[in-house]
Amino acid sequence: MPRNRSAIAALQKLEADREALDAKQRELEVQAARELGEIILGSGLESFSRKGLRKVAEELGKLGEDAAIEKLTGRGATRASNAAPGTQ
Repeated sequence: MPRNRSAIAALQKLEADREALDAKQRELEVQAARELGEIILGSGLESFSRKGLRKVAEELGKLGEDAAIEKLTGRGATRASNAAPGTQ
């Protein structure tokens, strides 16, 4: 019988650990949202609608950081100009 009790105790501990991790995740999500909000405020993006801002963020996320910056700034040629002579 002790084996059954230890399995039950292990399950109870696992559930408690999950609850603690869920709480920590919610806390970190709030902190991350606050950090992102601070970055966005003053950038001009705060004037976008919620729907528009979400769409922009999703599309930029799909592109990735380097490709998004390149596409938005039109600086695709700078990489080629920074290449070593004779490698272009």
